[in-house]
Amino acid sequence: MAEAGSNAPATRDAPWPVGLMSEKIAAWIDRLGQVWIEGEITQWQLRGGHVYGKLKDLGQDATVSFTVWRSVAQRLTSDFAQGDRVVALVKPNFWVKGGSLTVQVFELSHVGLGELLERLERLRRQLQAEGLFDAGRKRALPFLPGLIGLVTGRDSDAEKDVIRNATLRWPGVRFKIHYAAVQGDRAAGEVAAGIEALDRDPEVEVIVVARGGGDFQNLLPFSDERVVRAAASAGTPLVSAIGHEADRPLLDDVADLRASTPTDAAKRVVPDVGEELAGLDQARARMSARLGQLLAHETDRVTQLRGRPVLAQPERIVDERAEELVRWVARGTELADRAIEDRARSLVETRACLGALSPQATLQRGYAIAQLMGPDGAPDEVLRDPVDAPEGTRIRLSLSGGRLDASSAGSPAES
Repeated sequence: MAEAGSNAPATRDAPWPVGLMSEKIAAWIDRLGQVWIEGEITQWQLRGGHVYGKLKDLGQDATVSFTVWRSVAQRLTSDFAQGDRVVALVKPNFWVKGGSLTVQVFELSHVGLGELLERLERLRRQLQAEGLFDAGRKRALPFLPGLIGLVTGRDSDAEKDVIRNATLRWPGVRFKIHYAAVQGDRAAGEVAAGIEALDRDPEVEVIVVARGGGDFQNLLPFSDERVVRAAASAGTPLVSAIGHEADRPLLDDVADLRASTPTDAAKRVVPDVGEELAGLDQARARMSARLGQLLAHETDRVTQLRGRPVLAQPERIVDERAEELVRWVARGTELADRAIEDRARSLVETRACLGALSPQATLQRGYAIAQLMGPDGAPDEVLRDPVDAPEGTRIRLSLSGGRLDASSAGSPAES
């Protein structure tokens, strides 16, 4: 197989040698130059004055080997050990012969307290600007949660304090516990995962994150942005019970309630059954006293009403109303009789007027009404002139005593 040129592209027919590829990788990595990195020392071995170790990322699963040559190690002013959080100036190197990547350390120092505080303060200001610390976001805890979610260390004093004190206050309380590391590089991810897992459980009504205090660096996971944002995103009310007054982690600010200790959290989350029973007894006593006062007051009112004269002799009301009723009946009868008499007198007068104006009165004086008979033999119009009744014309005469039919006798006589 022909040897490939250093600049020729690799193909199936003209592949690169392993050494060429390794040399190109080394050249690419060498162009990166020196960079500052931060991580946790997971391995620190001193051999022949040189230091060989490994540095792990603080947030994800990534590790790199490092070498501190004797000349640099002699200039280090601090002691370093596994678990230290450090900042280092390094230059990545790819070892062509072994095909491995290492970084050469030129400067190494612990992450200072001042730097950590500055980072926390920047994160605090950012979260505050987003409104995650606002009092309006705080939710009230349920009066008596049916199931309490607890994020804490396995077999920790914090777990025992919360469960023991909560059970003493309310024996029927139930817990769902999510164990997590509460310090170290795994703590932030596991605590955040515990909060999210308990928040997804519909039976969990309140979440308690508990740790039994510690120094500033041990409490750093509870100021980690992943933990703080998991707590802020939870739909379940959350109680922070880290148990450290001097160094207040950011979780305290975003939680719905901050408890000074895990014991205090247990007192805040569940009510005291003795106090509640005493409160019920007091409420029952107040209700009984109030009802007694109300009944006594109403009894006095009834007694006063019964002592009034109108109720002492209630028949007086009936007698007074009976006399009044008799007067109104008599008055009504009188008015009715008078109205009947007035109507009878008016009827007589009206009848007399009608009689005077009636045609019957005229007939009784000897007059008659003559009507022409129609073709059908029924009386038609009134006859007013003799010329309208030639001889033989049938007519009907209405007299005072009745009616009769007749025929005209001929031409009318001269007047």
